[in-house]
Amino acid sequence: MLERDLVYLELLSQPRGTRLTQLGLSKALGVSLSTVNNALKPLRKMGAVTIRPRSLEVSDSERVLLHFGSCRDPAKDLRYQTRVEAGPMETERSMPSGVAFTAYSGYRLRFREAPADYGEVLVYADEKTLEEIRRRFPEKRGPPNVFAFLADKRLLARCTDSVVPDALLFADLWNQREWYAREFLNALKKRLAP
Repeated sequence: MLERDLVYLELLSQPRGTRLTQLGLSKALGVSLSTVNNALKPLRKMGAVTIRPRSLEVSDSERVLLHFGSCRDPAKDLRYQTRVEAGPMETERSMPSGVAFTAYSGYRLRFREAPADYGEVLVYADEKTLEEIRRRFPEKRGPPNVFAFLADKRLLARCTDSVVPDALLFADLWNQREWYAREFLNALKKRLAP
């Protein structure tokens, strides 16, 4: 995950009205101040954040979320994909501990429902867990339906109940091509609305 994406994720994880500082974001995420500054430039330009001399505030979280979804490229983090003949729920149960579910599985596990049937399982994992995923789900021919993305400890620390934060769930659904991604995305938008 790009450090810029971590900045967006952190902005979207804060309660509404929270005042932040660029230096505080830099220290909390372990990224350079210039990374934070560069991540904020397009948000400031579109009016999604208000930057003051000693603080910043998210003024339009929907714009930040849409920008995050548009900029995010999950393919850069993809480390393993394969075909599994089992259904998605059985595949989810077979995943090793330490994964963080996203997209369709993440939505279903977080909200205990699925707006549509789905066939892919997408997870984030560290290097060690990725090796276990490769062992449990060996390479197989056919269209892939299990996708494993590399996650660093900063992302995994922000996950709850083995599901990525809502903002990343949105960004990953935004970047899916399947027809049912729209159903999941619309359902998530309703849940995220204030």
